[in-house]
Amino acid sequence: MKQINCIIVDDDEIDRLMTISNVKKFPQLNLLGSFDNAKDALEISNKERIDVLFLDIDMPETSGFEIRKSAAQIPVCVFITAHPEHAVESFDYETLDFIIKPLKSERFKNTVTRIEEFLEIKQKAELFESSIGGDTIYIKEGHEQTKVKLHEILYLEALKDYTLVVTTQKKHCVLSSIGTLLKENHFQSFVRIHRSFAVQKQYVKKIGSQEIELNNNISIPVGRSYKDNLSLIA
Repeated sequence: MKQINCIIVDDDEIDRLMTISNVKKFPQLNLLGSFDNAKDALEISNKERIDVLFLDIDMPETSGFEIRKSAAQIPVCVFITAHPEHAVESFDYETLDFIIKPLKSERFKNTVTRIEEFLEIKQKAELFESSIGGDTIYIKEGHEQTKVKLHEILYLEALKDYTLVVTTQKKHCVLSSIGTLLKENHFQSFVRIHRSFAVQKQYVKKIGSQEIELNNNISIPVGRSYKDNLSLIA
């Protein structure tokens, strides 16, 4: 894989240096800059191709969420914060990962693996091309087509212009927004409960105000603007 360009934004100098130290342990990560303010970070993001944004949330003047909205063109965002209460809200900003400070090396290593997997899938993903019967779709992956049974799909996860199709066996990525997929007749049994997630009703095990639990103990956050959709699951 080609080098992954990244920037760091954190107003706390010690935390920023800790993130820099961890980034430098991975030769595939190319650090283009580290910043303590939004202005400088957004300036470079408008000039350079940035793949990953490592971002604090609670900062003076401009919050990490506001920075993410202004830098939505960056495909991967990883929030690194001391405030776990922001975890659910962070999914509204197309975040790939959410790390609680203090940053630990093993945790960061797992994040880098996730980043690589996401960017590789993003590079290879192509829109599913055809369907047969009422319960089967074909997903094109590289030069091969994989047959996926709709009743085996647990949930859909939005990844910007792509959608991750998560089955009981594997994760597939298709070049289509989650909103577009949900308009297809094949996905009428799915309920959107978050800007980034839609679940298949038959797999819902428990419904809470902030998250739902699927079979296999998978937790999916519930977005504030999608809470009314929970009535469609029962």
